[in-house]
Amino acid sequence: MKQPVRILMLIILMFPALCEAQEKLAGVDLKNHLWYKNSIIYNLEVGVFKDSDGDGRGDFQGLIEKLDYIRALGVDAIWLAPFQPSPGKDDGYDVADFYGVDEKLGTSGDFAELVFQAEKRGLRVIMDLVINHTSDQHPWFKNARKSKDSKYRDWYIWSDKLPKDYDKGMVFPGVQKAVWKLDSLSGQYYYHRFYDFQPDLNFANPDVVTESQKIIGYWLNHGISGFRLDAVPFIIEVPKTGSEKPKLDYKFLMDIRQFAQSRKADVAILGEANVMPEENQNYFGKNGEGMQMMFNFFANQHLFYALATGKLDPFKKAISETQTIPEASQWAHFLRNHDEIDLGRLTDKQRQEVYDKFGPDTSMQLYDRGIRRRLATMLGNNRKHMELAYSLLFSLPGTAVIRYGDELGMGDDLRLKERISVRTPMQWTSDKNAGFTTADTAFRPVIDFGDYSYKKINVEQQLRDSASMLNWTTELIKLRKSCPEIGLGTYKVIEAGSPYVFAIQYEHEGKSLLILHNFSDQPQQSTFNLTGNKALTDLMQKEDQNASSGKYNIKLRGYGYKWFRLK
Repeated sequence: MKQPVRILMLIILMFPALCEAQEKLAGVDLKNHLWYKNSIIYNLEVGVFKDSDGDGRGDFQGLIEKLDYIRALGVDAIWLAPFQPSPGKDDGYDVADFYGVDEKLGTSGDFAELVFQAEKRGLRVIMDLVINHTSDQHPWFKNARKSKDSKYRDWYIWSDKLPKDYDKGMVFPGVQKAVWKLDSLSGQYYYHRFYDFQPDLNFANPDVVTESQKIIGYWLNHGISGFRLDAVPFIIEVPKTGSEKPKLDYKFLMDIRQFAQSRKADVAILGEANVMPEENQNYFGKNGEGMQMMFNFFANQHLFYALATGKLDPFKKAISETQTIPEASQWAHFLRNHDEIDLGRLTDKQRQEVYDKFGPDTSMQLYDRGIRRRLATMLGNNRKHMELAYSLLFSLPGTAVIRYGDELGMGDDLRLKERISVRTPMQWTSDKNAGFTTADTAFRPVIDFGDYSYKKINVEQQLRDSASMLNWTTELIKLRKSCPEIGLGTYKVIEAGSPYVFAIQYEHEGKSLLILHNFSDQPQQSTFNLTGNKALTDLMQKEDQNASSGKYNIKLRGYGYKWFRLK
């Protein structure tokens, strides 16, 4: 063999190893690029998690003190709600400086220490990226108002006249009255999808796109592993093409993904996009070149219909309709988050059925489409029903996201405004102010009444009780982590022989998993066939099953659930 040919073959044979070595030199492990596929994400707000200095508000140092608690749960990543400087009119989502840390929560040094301490414990940190709008107190907007010649004028969206669709496409109907507001200084109207103190940025302006990339690069340089991209459909709206059905620029999502990965190869972007199944490809990208993850709002809304009524067909259909996504892409599933439960994709009749069960009083409802309660209160503190819901969450195809306090069964405070009802301080102990703060009063009241009072529901008590919701959830997370088929494999919904039983089967690298959930409060018999008549190894209660005459017959108690591995 001639020397040049030998050299060429040697290069070809060594190419994979050379690429891997290059990645390692760049500080990237190829195996970690898809870390989000088999992770559990824990969502919290720094201001309501733990106060370290006695001023009544949570802070980064307080969160650092509780990292061992979060690690002990078994989660992989912490998703932080907005912590940047803000007037606080929308609980931090009205950002006044994208490059800073709110002094009420600590300093940039405190944030750096949080990331360091989290990494020591094997925890990643992802953050809310709220770039579709700014606070009206942001220096950009203040400058933009002064003159049409301002550098920042075209960073926002303006109109000389009040558009005819000024009251269409509101994010907060029933609370919000318009999406355009007359600015007293400029004499023009500015566009705001959200509250009028949150003017929308104009992403048709290349300077705004460039600035958004700088923001992403800045926080990646500070150790962030990913972003929860807020209000994605509104970011990619093409300005002045209609408030209800605007044109959308999906290329922005591909560009932002490409930029983020050029700075940090294993970064993950989790999009908040409540869209129909036929639109999914636009956000994930045809070949997965868009956002890596999206919340599955479509399935979530039909899940709550199933939890409320026991009627499974719409939920099973939603799971099937959201099945086809690129291989590297991933759904994020959740039960509750920091907002209301959005039921806008349900029919009027279906939505009313959910209201009747989970939010019968109008004080529990919000924005003409949702419910502003925590899961435990909606389910009447019924432990069996709560276990069913969380067992299902961790068994759904994708990445599970849990909300701080839900591992305890925390409740809500409907006396608080709008979505703040589900953003009360974490309940650590039965001491004053739930051990959240040593101050006389917390900046936001702790729940100190009824069945969900911190005196009845708190971390300290539940850690001591082996049968507590906290310890049960910890064990469930451990089980989920031992079943990578859910995050990495393929799946199919199985006909379970009962209208109340949801059965799903996973396959991955020769391993198979079968999980059953009974949505009825009455016992159910599930009868079904599986190819190969394999033995079912019970992963929770050690009640293994075998086929009889080619069929499996599984008994499930009311709100019961079973996790099996096929052998």
